[in-house]
Amino acid sequence: MSIENPYYSHEFHGDYELISIGALELEEGGTIPDCRLAVATFGRLNEARDNAILITSWYSGTHQIWRDAYIGPEHALDPAKYFIVAIDQIGSGLSTSPHNADGANASIAMSKFPHVRIGDDVRAQERLLREHFGIERLQLVVGGSMGAQQTWEWAVRFPDKVLRAAPIAGTAQNTPHDYLIAEYCREGIMSDPGWNGGEYASNEDVFEGLKRQAHVWALVGFSSEFWKQEVWRALDFDSKEAFIEGFLEPYFTTMDPNDLLCQAWKWQRGDVARNTDGDLAAALGRITAKVFALPIDEDVLFPPRDVQPQQELVPDSECRVIQDVLGHLGLFAVADTYLPQVDRHLGELLATEV
Repeated sequence: MSIENPYYSHEFHGDYELISIGALELEEGGTIPDCRLAVATFGRLNEARDNAILITSWYSGTHQIWRDAYIGPEHALDPAKYFIVAIDQIGSGLSTSPHNADGANASIAMSKFPHVRIGDDVRAQERLLREHFGIERLQLVVGGSMGAQQTWEWAVRFPDKVLRAAPIAGTAQNTPHDYLIAEYCREGIMSDPGWNGGEYASNEDVFEGLKRQAHVWALVGFSSEFWKQEVWRALDFDSKEAFIEGFLEPYFTTMDPNDLLCQAWKWQRGDVARNTDGDLAAALGRITAKVFALPIDEDVLFPPRDVQPQQELVPDSECRVIQDVLGHLGLFAVADTYLPQVDRHLGELLATEV
């Protein structure tokens, strides 16, 4: 079944390269025969190959927001100093995903696509960096939300390869509350009458289900203070309903639902303790990187009270709380005060001798 979806294109996401790492054996069993990762790079890799930074992607997101907001000469992620590699996670719609796994523009149901874990993403990324670029050690791994889950996994799984790590708005081990949030995102999609087990002719068939997911994000993506203070007015909307209809719904209804389900399943199961037979303290104790955990104060999904106890299990680490009334979706960097905080923390982390 062919489905044209212009969202997953260079027109929307700019320059990136699809790089095959060959067959990827998955932790849950099964194989992706030809695992292709979408990669965007900024800056130049030096002769010693020791100036690399890895950026990982969050749920529903790609390298695009990092390119547009976080990377540049005015930011800590400065391509004049570093070779910055942004790799989109499996299931992102650009890297191998249900949307493109069975040929160009062919969408398959999640029941026909293997389950992928955070650890699979990280192993795939490590292979790509090592085999394609010759990178053996990273100055920094940074990512937000699901990207933070990957950042934690990198620091635990490959401690000798990560000098610094900055997980933004994300935990090393998912909480039961966060599991349920991801489940309601999944249910929002699958409750659509047009879902039909994941087989559908176009996004219009599952439009209502994708809208329901957008409504879940209205509740958990933004803080109660965001709604109470009517911060959406600063984003040029005249009502909260107009903001949901004009911002959140268009964002999600362009995406392939099976791709979102793939990401949500692994989001629910993010847990670095899988590397140490369920012992979280032992897993986080393996980290040798300098870590700045950067939760957002008003975050409903990954609040500081969930992040800090985990961060305290890391030997050389700090918890630095970002202040942002938007909450979790402060990650979109639309508040004027957000990026200066991130840049300050990342700049200080990068300046730390390790």
